[in-house]
Amino acid sequence: MEITRIRPELTVVTLDFGTAYLWRDEDGALTLVDTGIAGQADAIEEAVRAVGSDPAALRRIVLTHHHEDHAGSAAELARRLGAEVTAHRLEAPVVRGEQEPRPFALSPFEQELRDALPALPPAPPCRVDREVADGEVLDFGGGAVVVHVPGHTDGSIALHLPESGVLFTGDLAANVGNRTTPGVFNTDPALALESFRRLAALEADSVLFGHGEPIAQGGSAALRRAVEQLGEH
Repeated sequence: MEITRIRPELTVVTLDFGTAYLWRDEDGALTLVDTGIAGQADAIEEAVRAVGSDPAALRRIVLTHHHEDHAGSAAELARRLGAEVTAHRLEAPVVRGEQEPRPFALSPFEQELRDALPALPPAPPCRVDREVADGEVLDFGGGAVVVHVPGHTDGSIALHLPESGVLFTGDLAANVGNRTTPGVFNTDPALALESFRRLAALEADSVLFGHGEPIAQGGSAALRRAVEQLGEH
């Protein structure tokens, strides 16, 4: 596990597989965006303590989507700490284990990439206390706007914090090797590209990705450059 403070209220927790983001409001309330794979609850609690907070202060867990490297430890953390679990209304049945997810539509390159990845433990079914839709506002970071960005999964969401200048992209975007790109392993690649362009139109200085290094400054500009490069192909 690696803990990186991006700004006083925002910490990146790089887990064995997956990344979680910890937001601390002025009143001490904590919000966790994504949870990594199953079995990471202890590490996340350790990270919370490392930044000087009590795990009992975790008020909500927001899942950008249902994949095992994002929702894997949600059920255990929710059980231990009583935090509210939030997901998009289209994603909630999958998170709960009530509905099978849609399959990926992989290019040959993506299939090779996926075949090379280790098998991940499945995400245990997790309750969803709050089902959200596009445009709803969550009570942290001065108001976190839910942005429905389908294409990676049906109910993928990003979170835009206009007051704080922060954007959590989920897996619609990645930033690996200082290269910002659309994410891979999508259920609807064309729709995912539309969603990526929507993210690039938002204003945010700090952009936090489902995979890859966060951009602390100039994040929206990096997303817009990526869109321009898409237009060149």
